[in-house]
Amino acid sequence: MDLGPLLEQALTLMLTGMAVVFVFLSTLIFLVRQLERFGDPIPPSAAKTPAQPNAKPAPENVSPDVVAAITVAVQQYRQRHR
Repeated sequence: MDLGPLLEQALTLMLTGMAVVFVFLSTLIFLVRQLERFGDPIPPSAAKTPAQPNAKPAPENVSPDVVAAITVAVQQYRQRHR
C-alpha cells in the first residue's frame, strides 16, 4: 500500500477546500461592505419624529406626600443596589 498518492490527494483536497472557503468569505465581506454604502444609517421615520422627553409629568390628583414617598423609595433602592 503506497501512502504517497493518498497524502498528495488529501493535501490537494485540503488546499482546494481552504481556497474555496477563503474566496467565499472574502466575497461575503466585500458584498456586506458594499451594502453598507447603500444603506440608510437613519431610518426615515426616526429622522422625522421630534424628540420626546422621557419623564411624564405627574397627574395633578396625586398628593405631594405620595410623590415624596416614591422619591425616597427610589433613592433607597438605588443606594442598596449599586
